[in-house]
Amino acid sequence: MGGILAGLEWLFTNWIVSPIERFLFFDLAFWHDGAELPLVVVWLIAGALFFTLRFQFVNLRAFRHALDCVRGRFTQPGETGEISHFQALSAALSATVGLGNIAGVAIAVAVGGPGAVFWMVLAGFLGMSSKFAECTLGQKYRVMRSDGHVSGGAMHYLETGLAELGLAPLGKVLAVAFAIACIGGSFGGGNMFQSNQSFAQFANIAPAFANTGGAVIFGGVLVFFVALVIIGGIRRIGEVASYLVPVMCGVYVTTGAVILALNADAVPAAFATIVREAFAPTAAAGGFLGVLIQGFRRAAFSNEAGTGSASIAHSAAATNEPVREGLVALLEPFVDTIVVCTMTGLVIVTTGVWQAEGAGDMQGIVLTSRAFESVFPWFKYILAMTAVLFAFSTMISWCYYGEQCWAKLFGIRSMLLYKGIFLGFAWFGAIFASEAVILFGDLMILGAALPNVLGVVLLSGKVRADLDDYLRRLKSGEIRPVKQE
Repeated sequence: MGGILAGLEWLFTNWIVSPIERFLFFDLAFWHDGAELPLVVVWLIAGALFFTLRFQFVNLRAFRHALDCVRGRFTQPGETGEISHFQALSAALSATVGLGNIAGVAIAVAVGGPGAVFWMVLAGFLGMSSKFAECTLGQKYRVMRSDGHVSGGAMHYLETGLAELGLAPLGKVLAVAFAIACIGGSFGGGNMFQSNQSFAQFANIAPAFANTGGAVIFGGVLVFFVALVIIGGIRRIGEVASYLVPVMCGVYVTTGAVILALNADAVPAAFATIVREAFAPTAAAGGFLGVLIQGFRRAAFSNEAGTGSASIAHSAAATNEPVREGLVALLEPFVDTIVVCTMTGLVIVTTGVWQAEGAGDMQGIVLTSRAFESVFPWFKYILAMTAVLFAFSTMISWCYYGEQCWAKLFGIRSMLLYKGIFLGFAWFGAIFASEAVILFGDLMILGAALPNVLGVVLLSGKVRADLDDYLRRLKSGEIRPVKQE
């Protein structure tokens, strides 16, 4: 069986991953001081900066109102949708607050040094504006399918929105390109990467299962529980995520906060190291450009701002105000990257494990585990459980993302086939080598940003007009909270 699996892995790496990598990165890259600067990363940075300026720092000026919205203060009875603001935020967060926050940060620090954390946080701050724009559009152009379920996301607003601008052919091309990339991302970063890294942590605490047989069993159990949830659709996913996400984030962040409190005297030095290495990194980290790239690349994979994926979940929220859901969505990169990723990075730098011998050769989640274990030896067991839950929540949300794009391309009658393929990839993810899995997930999720950012930039005038109108009505009192506190 080992030979068959090795052959499948070779085919996966050489016939799927490598051609996609050459398409997205080889011809679309700049080189400087030995560091590769993919155009897709520049594209995300430029898009996030454009949206932040275009919407006049909506990530700051509407932050408090976004919190009020997710608390339900402005939710009106009878609004169209399938899930609440909080459930939509939880479903989208469950797709982003996953192993990218645990393993991805460690990978960024191991490869780019502590300075990568600074650029991850900056990318998260700018990405709040990207998330606002794409999720507002997701709500604005959502449709009611023939099966009675809401469907929205980049595959809809790229096609319909650009058609309204007289760019119908371009809109159709971008919509199809996004749907294909999102389906690939649902198989890779939203699925295989999750099962792969969660198994790595499981094997770390249960060495007896650190073999192909153990991976096969682990993958099979994970697939079984994922299947139980995805059968119920977005309502079931939203319900499960609304319970799992707060608990997972609470346990992880609280433990990290305790570690930082116990090492309070080292925290200022860790902050100083992160900032210093962000602007004056060592040559081993690839220089300034290498650190910046690692930070933005891992942040993009972690919070997915600009890739258009979260707009699929937020389009199902019950609201008649698209801008309101967009404001709820901008909280995602804040929680995902500014809070959770910063916590992970600080723990790794404060404990010094990133400088340990062989740190660069560890799998990302194992490096993070070592950092937490240096203070709490028992934490590896907590992290193993948390990692599986993170992976599980991410997988169920990404299955919904890919399923919606699949239905757009192939029709709703073939959705069961998609779910079967998704579960197959989940099983293979626990078995294949992490390098191929991580690269495949990066390529497809980041690849979705190419059509999405272009489309959202072209549609940004509509978003700006809707935002100005919404804030005007909010300021005038036309929009009022349901319950005054």
